[in-house]
Amino acid sequence: MSLQSTDQIADLITRIRNAIMVNKNEISVPASKLKLAILEGLKRTKFITDYSVVEATPRNSIRVVINEINEAPRINEITKVSKPGRRVYAGVDELPKVKSGRGIVLISTSKGIMTGDEAKQARLGGEILVKVW
Repeated sequence: MSLQSTDQIADLITRIRNAIMVNKNEISVPASKLKLAILEGLKRTKFITDYSVVEATPRNSIRVVINEINEAPRINEITKVSKPGRRVYAGVDELPKVKSGRGIVLISTSKGIMTGDEAKQARLGGEILVKVW
């Protein structure tokens, strides 16, 4: 029997938040394209160190390196903005700034998942998924 989370993004960020609270620097999550896209955005903005897909049967997983051993995590807070019961959308001119630019938002656009700054440059709005600082 496998447990399937209904909200993949909430599951991913909860696992990251819990790992940071207990000073773990690595986690493993079930693989999906959406999680890979979010992790790529976090890696590009240097909020996580690395991630890799671990091939396995019956289901692949993703190994996420949050930070190096003996290094403080770069994520202070990570929250899900858009939820299944209340979706949050923003146009290109309404994209929020997080902590005066020290943080980021990850947005699901028609061109894939990108940070708020990337979406502004591409002149795209979309669904605000995650806020990180």
